Amino acid sequence: MSLRKFFLKNTFTYKIYLIYNLFIRHKLFLRRSTYSQWGEDLEIINYFKNKQNGKYLDIGSFHPLMYSNTCLLYRKGWSGVNIDLNQTTIDLFNIARPNDLNLCRIIGSEEKKVKVYFDSLFSPVNTADEIFYKEHKKIFFKNKFIREVISEKFHNIVERNHISEIDFINIDAEGMDYQVLQQIDLGRIKVSLLAIETHYVSGQETKDFLNIVQHLKINSFSLLKRCGPTSLFCKN
Repeated sequence: MSLRKFFLKNTFTYKIYLIYNLFIRHKLFLRRSTYSQWGEDLEIINYFKNKQNGKYLDIGSFHPLMYSNTCLLYRKGWSGVNIDLNQTTIDLFNIARPNDLNLCRIIGSEEKKVKVYFDSLFSPVNTADEIFYKEHKKIFFKNKFIREVISEKFHNIVERNHISEIDFINIDAEGMDYQVLQQIDLGRIKVSLLAIETHYVSGQETKDFLNIVQHLKINSFSLLKRCGPTSLFCKN
């Protein structure tokens, strides 16, 4: 039995593993110059270099440190909302960022339980998109398991939690980025910068690339810079 499987056997050892993951494996107290996978956070920090105590929204947040596009903002004094379909992700955020609002949800067009395909509890490719799962199952999802997660309209989350200010939005929803983007009323929420996956790691455009660009153009956003699979769009 692997060390991880041993610690995931019950609630007590699971909590120990969360602490290990944050403080030992990912060295929570060690400050770094960047946390993003493709250097996105350096561009984001530079864009907001004169703003203190801003607000972020991270949808598909995955981990408070690893591959995080919001960790540098948090270190700078920002706070915000982190949403992910994996409860383990939310448990990690509740430890690392207790002052943030951390929610285990799927952003959807209706409220219902949705089937989620898990590669593992600590994987960045867990998804509610069946097409994404089928396209990637030859590489990932070797030990796949399925759980149901609540889907909720973004408007309801905003209203219930009194979210009125968001400076930066990060969307990384593993195949559902455009569907999530459509749920956010960019005319009502005054967002300055938005990061969203528009390409695959290979550089090929995602299936929703043109829809994403057109949607953001209609809402007066233009491309600022592309960092790997992620595109940064700023408000005109």
